[in-house]
Amino acid sequence: MMTRARGALAGPILMLGLAACEPMQDADGSGRSDAVSVPEAVSSIAAPFQDLSTARVRPGDGCYWYTHRGPVETTELPLRTDAGNPICTRPAG
Repeated sequence: MMTRARGALAGPILMLGLAACEPMQDADGSGRSDAVSVPEAVSSIAAPFQDLSTARVRPGDGCYWYTHRGPVETTELPLRTDAGNPICTRPAG
């Protein structure tokens, strides 16, 4: 009886795991990368561990985002200062 319960749980868990393999989409859903040349003012305040070569401004929030390529997955993250603040082209609001 216990193996049947485990089998019933294995399917949904496997499907949830595979959902994490979905490719990243931009805010507009296009999947394209609009990397821009980051201004000196932005690169001077950005934390050093971020890939500025992939940075771009998302139109929806006006903030810089970059592509982080980790050992397991690739994800879009907000570009941040050393203090952890997001770097944006306009005030949050």
